[in-house]
Amino acid sequence: MLRMITRTLCIATVSLTASFALAQAEFSAEIVNNQRPDSHAKIYMAKDKIRIESGDKDPRSGGVVIANMATRTSIVLMEQQHMYMEMPAAMASQRDPYKFFRAGDVENACPDWLAMPWNKGATCHKVGSETVNGRSTVKYEGTNSSGDSGTVWLDSKLRFPIKWQGKNGGGELRNIQDGSQPASLFEVPAGYSKFDMGAMMRNQK
Repeated sequence: MLRMITRTLCIATVSLTASFALAQAEFSAEIVNNQRPDSHAKIYMAKDKIRIESGDKDPRSGGVVIANMATRTSIVLMEQQHMYMEMPAAMASQRDPYKFFRAGDVENACPDWLAMPWNKGATCHKVGSETVNGRSTVKYEGTNSSGDSGTVWLDSKLRFPIKWQGKNGGGELRNIQDGSQPASLFEVPAGYSKFDMGAMMRNQK
């Protein structure tokens, strides 16, 4: 169970920190990892909420993560056990999935990103317009505060990255479906009980 929780949190963190814009339109899409193209995750976006479903069929490592940007909270759904877990504050502070680039203007996104305190010493420049999987995007290149280079393609309509490439790999969104998402996707299902991670860690000790 711990393996499943840890991996699910990692999926959410990687996916969200790869995101450099806050979507203004609702949509759903597949997340394709270019290092594991056969393993597809699913993302649902509803303005200030994100749901990510792991594409791993192994119940020990799959899972669902729901993040609420307005309240800065994350929930992991353990579907096989019909349980849910709230991300501990300490873990959230170490691997904060909300520290991603909120672009006020897709055509001029660098100033917003470089103004973020965790991007001190980073660089960013706009490359230009580019079509990705039939969608209009704006391409950006830059380096993070550690000096690692990366590239991101922001969808002009969604104001959300639909392709990204960095030092440790990259990915893209495919089969994008524009449209409102059911509110139930971002809620804990009825009948789920809360999982106490702190108690589990104490029992292991």
